[in-house]
Amino acid sequence: MLRVLPLLLLAAPALAEVAPDRAAALRHMVTQDCGSCHGLRLTGGLGRPITPAALNQTPPEVLAEVILDGIPGTAMPPWRPLLTEDEARWIADYLKDPTP
Repeated sequence: MLRVLPLLLLAAPALAEVAPDRAAALRHMVTQDCGSCHGLRLTGGLGRPITPAALNQTPPEVLAEVILDGIPGTAMPPWRPLLTEDEARWIADYLKDPTP
């Protein structure tokens, strides 16, 4: 069993890391920019709810892709021009678990 543990740790996806000041800016962006469509509590509005409960079945990789590329034909814009892939993944992880 002890030999398997390191292999499991290698197989686990690494969480995106951003600098603390960038994380604060991204949290603000989620509140202000995402909140303008998804509601300031992220419980829905023009856009669907993006609370942890609403996103519990959506993998963070999928959320990051939606953040980066938007959803054509909807009001969800692509954020790729403004965010890196790591930042989009950080936001996806944050949306699924906003506790510090």
